[in-house]
Amino acid sequence: MSDGFTGFPSDALRFLRQLKRHNNRPWFLKHRETYEQEVKAPMVQLVLALGREIRKFAPEMAVDPSRAIYRIYRDTRFSHDKSPYKTQIAAVFSPREFPKHTAAGLYFHVSPNEVEIAGGIYMPGSAELLAIRRHISEQPEKLRAILEGKEFKRLFGGLWGEQLSRVPRGFPADHPAADLLRYKQFLVDVTQPADLATTPGLFRVIVQHFQTMMPLVRFLNFPLKPDRSSKFKVQGSRLQNLQL
Repeated sequence: MSDGFTGFPSDALRFLRQLKRHNNRPWFLKHRETYEQEVKAPMVQLVLALGREIRKFAPEMAVDPSRAIYRIYRDTRFSHDKSPYKTQIAAVFSPREFPKHTAAGLYFHVSPNEVEIAGGIYMPGSAELLAIRRHISEQPEKLRAILEGKEFKRLFGGLWGEQLSRVPRGFPADHPAADLLRYKQFLVDVTQPADLATTPGLFRVIVQHFQTMMPLVRFLNFPLKPDRSSKFKVQGSRLQNLQL
């Protein structure tokens, strides 16, 4: 199964390695055609192929390449690193009913050093975090069943992300899901050798991992749906300090 995607050309990794050494505008402009043909065009082909497959097991996810693929240009306004270009090509698939980056989603990138495949929610707002924690507190067994699934554990090992040192205020310290309620981020990821990107196997590996992480993504997004999350926004604004 590759749905027509045969891998990135070897020149794609070569370009990303060189960009890491020559991260400046004159060099990029001189080699822009290489970026467009050897990096961006195959990425669009891959995202289109993934989109056709994702529709089969996650029809709620937006799969348009124009939304999914990140720009190569870095936002340097608030960063100490002023290098103008990212040295990886990345894409994120998020539910179409949510604005981008406001809900749990599916992510991958190709860099000179690795292929990373990840999912979950990285920086939920205070109201969203409260909604997720309440959902966990009400259905901890459902989340544990996802995390303890045989394929999930084989591929990801477990959940990770920044955590509080204790259970957040508003929840009992002895809650049966105390260990899960301490999370501020809910993430899974794996890394693979960069050379995987140049093979048809990249498509198969991404699909396998995306399918396995979708139950977690859906669990996290369930309390964030517009018809469910509105009641948490007022509460979240009042309890913002309790989530940190």
